[in-house]
Amino acid sequence: MAKIVSSLFMALDGVVEPDKGNWHFPYFNDELGAAVDETHTADVFLFGRVTYDSFAGAWPERESAGGEDAGFAKRIGDVRKIVASRSPLDLTWRNSEQLQGDLVEAVTALKADPAIGKIALSGSISVVRQLLDAGLLDELHLFVHPATAGGGLRLFQDGDPSRPMKLLSATPFRTGLLHLVYTPDPNPPTGGYEEAVGRLPEE
Repeated sequence: MAKIVSSLFMALDGVVEPDKGNWHFPYFNDELGAAVDETHTADVFLFGRVTYDSFAGAWPERESAGGEDAGFAKRIGDVRKIVASRSPLDLTWRNSEQLQGDLVEAVTALKADPAIGKIALSGSISVVRQLLDAGLLDELHLFVHPATAGGGLRLFQDGDPSRPMKLLSATPFRTGLLHLVYTPDPNPPTGGYEEAVGRLPEE
């Protein structure tokens, strides 16, 4: 069974659009680069259309330019890339294909494919939400920056269903950025106010 791993850059106010404001790049260092490289090591990349367009508009050029990140650009270019979209797409980046049929059904089939060990998502907020709600996402990596964005798309919205999560690890970086890894919690804590009061230390 393939593991599905999502990674997102997040500001302190919950914004997950790193191009909104200047809260992401000032905190990029070797620690974050290594962590991102690890989360982007996969057999398949799954994208929403907006994130795919952003990647396809940047990484092929960086690969051909031969700069410091050309190796990373080549690696993700070589990986199979599947794009979820309700509209027909003209995909020019190599090894790219459009997801066919229902998202949850298609990803369930990918997850069960014995030839696939890991499926990675970067950004693709709508896809992440749907996979969380379908119980298909195994790990959620949040790179929480010590700054607010002031506006932009958030991962969790008002009116969303409750999504209990279990913390797997928390790694602070030198910049003050925190790498949090969560997995869905099928057995979250229960109880209300009375139970919480009962757990308070006695005076």
